[in-house]
This record gives sequence, C-alpha cells and structure tokens, in this order.
Amino acid sequence: MDPLERLTAATRQRTGAGLRRTLRPRTPAQTLLDLASNDYLGLSRDPRLAEGAIEAVRTWGTGSTGSRLVTGTTELHTALEERLAGFAGTPSALVFSSGYLANLAAVTALRPGLIVSDRGNHASLIDGCRLARCPVVVTPHGDVAAVDAALDGARDAVVVTDAVFSVDGDLAPLRELHTVVRHHGALLLIDEAHALGVVGPGGRGA
Repeated sequence: MDPLERLTAATRQRTGAGLRRTLRPRTPAQTLLDLASNDYLGLSRDPRLAEGAIEAVRTWGTGSTGSRLVTGTTELHTALEERLAGFAGTPSALVFSSGYLANLAAVTALRPGLIVSDRGNHASLIDGCRLARCPVVVTPHGDVAAVDAALDGARDAVVVTDAVFSVDGDLAPLRELHTVVRHHGALLLIDEAHALGVVGPGGRGA
C-alpha cells in the first residue's frame, strides 16, 4: 500500500469511528452560550479593549514588523509589561504572543537536570518538557507525595504545574508543592493561564 492509500484508509477509518472533526465558523452575533471559551472575564468583547486595539493599530500599524529582540519591541510592549509586573507584584514581566509559547520558553530556558510534571498539565507544559531534552518524571495528578519522591536526590530540578488545570478546573496544591520544592532545593514553575484574573487576591492568580 503506497503512502496516499494509507492516508486515505486512515482517514476513512477515523471518519467511520466518528473521530473526524470539522471547523464550524461562528458569526459575530453568536447567540449560543459558549462553555468552552478561555475568555473567562469577557475581555474579548470589552469596548475599552476594542477601542484601545483600534487606536494601537492606527498608531503602530497591524504588526510589530519583526521579532521582539530585533525590531519588534515597542513602547506599548514596555508599558504593558510594566503594568503587568505591577499587577502581579513582580520585578518585571515579559510578554509573549501566546501562553503556549511562554511555557515552551520558560521550561526550555531553565535547562533543568530533572523536570517533575503533573499528569494533568496543559499540552504547552508537556511540549516544553519534551523540548528541554532532560529527564522528565510524570507524577499522578495532584500527588504531592509522588513529587516529593521524584525530587529525592535530584539536582537542579524543576517542578511544573498548572495552577488551575484547564480540563477539569482543579486547583493545584500549591502550598504543599512549595513546601516540598523548597525542602529539596528545587524550583517551582506555575502556569497561571487559567488562574490570572480569576482566583487569588485581586485576581492575581493562585
């Protein structure tokens, strides 16, 4: 069987099993209740953001014209990062074009000797673990004891977890994880994508 025939047969099999998905475009006047959106705070329809985006396009154009490092950083980027750092109470912030890319960058930049990853982590953390090219231990979901055991004797380890897990909405046991991580001298990397603006004091995250 040649490659095209194999692909055709696989497509037929997936279609027959009801596994083929199709895109369903929605209109601006969508009337359905969307329970699958990540727009928890309704910011995508906030008129203040719409006006701000329109003004930014009029002032800066429709793109940054290059990567952030080369020619793409603007005063808008800097102002946004300063506001975000102030909101989060951190010394600085760095904005990426998506949370997915932020996780890839954060995990791979740390270059740990070991990564301990929760089984329920978002795909972006999982891909970051793969790209880091170091040993990875995947622990059962929310199992602090398993994390503790995985860190025993490890050097330069990083524990990665969602704060609010995207599929089931679970909250990570961050206080307990923090205690274990400090005990072992490891780092704790937390993805707050589904927590920022939703939980914590003032919506500052879990």
